[in-house]
Amino acid sequence: MRVLFVCLGNICRSPTAEGVFRRELDAAGLTGRVEVDSCGVGPWHVGKAPDPRACAAARRRGIELSDLSARQLCAEDFQRFDYLLAMDHDNLAALKRLRPSDCRAHVGLFLDFAGKENRPVPDPYYGGEQGFEEVLDLIEEASRGLIEDIGRRLEVL
Repeated sequence: MRVLFVCLGNICRSPTAEGVFRRELDAAGLTGRVEVDSCGVGPWHVGKAPDPRACAAARRRGIELSDLSARQLCAEDFQRFDYLLAMDHDNLAALKRLRPSDCRAHVGLFLDFAGKENRPVPDPYYGGEQGFEEVLDLIEEASRGLIEDIGRRLEVL
């Protein structure tokens, strides 16, 4: 099972989701059964580490993001991943535009797994520290819902 988190530049929301989700997988005993990655729809930050504010907020919750580096979404991602989860509607629109017709992956909004259908993870980039904390809260909640969904799917396999 493979999960890809997608945001605009891959320096705030999607690497935070990657880090949080790895922790949740570990807690659920699924670490070896699920591969996790993150990317951005744009090329602006390719090769860069996550935003220092995202790293600091995650570190306060025991999650390390500094070893991650930004990359851009590529065509192979649609074949490689089972879930491509967008952080907001613009990211989702980009995924749907680029999605090949033979793609069998689940492509949708990440917060749908938190029972917050059609809601975006807000972009904290231009805000203050509280925005990064809110993003972490939302991502933690959605991660638990995604773990439940994956758990059901893995039991069927």
